[in-house]
Amino acid sequence: MMNRRTLLAGIAAGASTAAMPAFAQSWKAKYPELVYAVVPSENASGVTERMGPFVNYLSRELGTKVTLRIANDYAAVIEGQRSGNIHIGGYGPASFARARLIGVQTDAVVIDVNSDGTKGYYSVFYVLAKSPYKTIEDLKGKNLGVVDPNSTSGYNMPLFALDKKGIAADKFFGKVQTTGSHENAVIALAQGTVDVACNWWNADDDSNLTRMISKGMLKNADGSLMKKEDFRVILKTDLIINSPTAVLTELPADLKAAIKAAFLDAPKKDKAAFEKLSDGKNLPWQETDNAAYDDTIKLIKFVDALKKKQS
Repeated sequence: MMNRRTLLAGIAAGASTAAMPAFAQSWKAKYPELVYAVVPSENASGVTERMGPFVNYLSRELGTKVTLRIANDYAAVIEGQRSGNIHIGGYGPASFARARLIGVQTDAVVIDVNSDGTKGYYSVFYVLAKSPYKTIEDLKGKNLGVVDPNSTSGYNMPLFALDKKGIAADKFFGKVQTTGSHENAVIALAQGTVDVACNWWNADDDSNLTRMISKGMLKNADGSLMKKEDFRVILKTDLIINSPTAVLTELPADLKAAIKAAFLDAPKKDKAAFEKLSDGKNLPWQETDNAAYDDTIKLIKFVDALKKKQS
């Protein structure tokens, strides 16, 4: 015989089941955990602090565990999605284009949006303000710091911009040093390891450099903190389309739709977590698709051909 307590428990359980999204019930057994991989533009602890609240939000919103994986470089995200071990990938434009170019089955779902509503950014060449260098041409025989061969702003677009000026990086500079991260490129410049460094730049008050300075990460030889005025931009490239977040093509359609919706709804459902991602600089994500990166694929093909020609 069912007593009142049993009846109430059954009603509660039924209500709980009914409240669960249908999509969660259909794919949850196969995907008890979703891996979200990003490439840090800052140190790993900074990425965890910045992204932790948002990953927790995704877990709540999707009803399954979302694990953040901080990849060593863009190639790790590409290979992780190729093998199916990374379900959600935070890409740069060039790395996403590279993934598509080599046949990785991944689909762009949302794109970053700047504070002014634009969906693009720039690559810049920094030198120290105290240096004598005013133009790229002044740096013949000096050392150039680049980021990662799969970085758009830190490698591919700079090489493209230099080629447009008739400069072959490997012949013009004394050394082209791959630093591994955007932060490392700026640090190499600050420490004098390189004479000029490539990096991403959204606006005068929103760049990797300004974020590092706000954290007190850059110091002069005497230990004093460096300021934005200690650096000078000597070249800014053409606009680069903003970074996409992409999901595995093989994921169930309802799961992919849920992931996209979670990103799009984040600013209103967890405003604090969303704003922490960019220090409040970015507007809400917008929908995008693979076709938006077709021109970036052309850029990658150009740079590949350029490197073959120079080798």
